[in-house]
Amino acid sequence: MPGRAYDDLLVHLTRTTSLSTGEAARVVADVLAYFAEPAEDFVRRRHAELKAGGLTNDQIFERVAAELPQRRVAPPELSLRQLRRIVYG
Repeated sequence: MPGRAYDDLLVHLTRTTSLSTGEAARVVADVLAYFAEPAEDFVRRRHAELKAGGLTNDQIFERVAAELPQRRVAPPELSLRQLRRIVYG
C-alpha cells in the first residue's frame, strides 16, 4: 500500500483485533483489491462461483444484476442480456 495511506485503519485493526500489523495490511489490501475489481471481472467471477454452486443461468444473472448496484462503485445498470454477453461474449 504505497504511502501507507491507511495507517490509521491499520492501527485501528491491530488495536481492536488479534491481527498483527502485517496481517492487517494484507486484509486492507485484499479488501481494496476486491472493491477495485472491474464490473466485467466481477460478473465473470460471480457467474463461475454461482454456477459451481449449482444455480441455473437464469438464477445467476438475476442475482448478479441485484448484486452489482451494491458494489462500492456501482457500474451503470446492465440488462440481463448485457450480463450474458460479458460472460459468453
